[in-house]
Amino acid sequence: MIKSILLSVDNSLYTESVVRNGMHLAGIFQARLHVLSVVDARTYDWQLSAGANAFVPVIPSTIYLEETRRLEQEKSRAVLEKCRSMLEEAGVEYTINSIAGSPIDVIVEKARTCDLVIMGTQGEMSAWQSRTIGETLEAVSRQVRRPILVVDKTFQPFERLLAAYDGSAGSEKALTLAGFFASKLGCPLMVIVVSSRKKEAERILREAENYLAGYHIPVETDIISGSPDTAICSYAEKKGADLIVIGAYGRSRLAEALSGSNTEAIVRKAKMPVLLVK
Repeated sequence: MIKSILLSVDNSLYTESVVRNGMHLAGIFQARLHVLSVVDARTYDWQLSAGANAFVPVIPSTIYLEETRRLEQEKSRAVLEKCRSMLEEAGVEYTINSIAGSPIDVIVEKARTCDLVIMGTQGEMSAWQSRTIGETLEAVSRQVRRPILVVDKTFQPFERLLAAYDGSAGSEKALTLAGFFASKLGCPLMVIVVSSRKKEAERILREAENYLAGYHIPVETDIISGSPDTAICSYAEKKGADLIVIGAYGRSRLAEALSGSNTEAIVRKAKMPVLLVK
């Protein structure tokens, strides 16, 4: 089910965790890793086009543009060399690639031929984004159809999974992947329903239990109430879960604009990795 894993790496503090999570799952799933570093062409191409068309045109010199390009390429090479060293030591099968372009466009394109994408919560601008998720992650998570594992700076093997389920199509896919992960990892799975309607929630949980019976894994269920993002994250922390699995972006963009995105709120508030499933 998961044989090809894309690791999106950069020069942020999240990259080591991205690689270590990738190596861990590659060993569990017998999968191949594809390490991708994007040389952000916007740092030099954008300055030329925007400078010419700006309110007050400022055209960078050719020397400045070439130096910026060279520094970005050197940074990418250094990041990939460190990744290569880690992967060689682990003895996993991998490929390494550096591509110049828009990070969002390149990652989305490469994700089409992978089964799972692993990214850090934030990128190189994390020092200025302490309360948000990175703009690249936000855009990629909306466009990519593959599951995305969003990790923090510290790697920790998954030993206790939590899946949020509500019977929707998105949560059904999340439950399937949660069952697969738990069975391969040999760990228990907690399934929760966030609802104030007890009878309906009990029916949904029975549905989940019946489905997961085929995975032969320990399953715990619970009904909780409150705002989904806060309730899920608080429950996960209370129960010692080290991975949250959710169906991502189940509402329309209009609904999200009016009341916010539960997906982004969970990724932002969670103190453990989050697996986004579509």
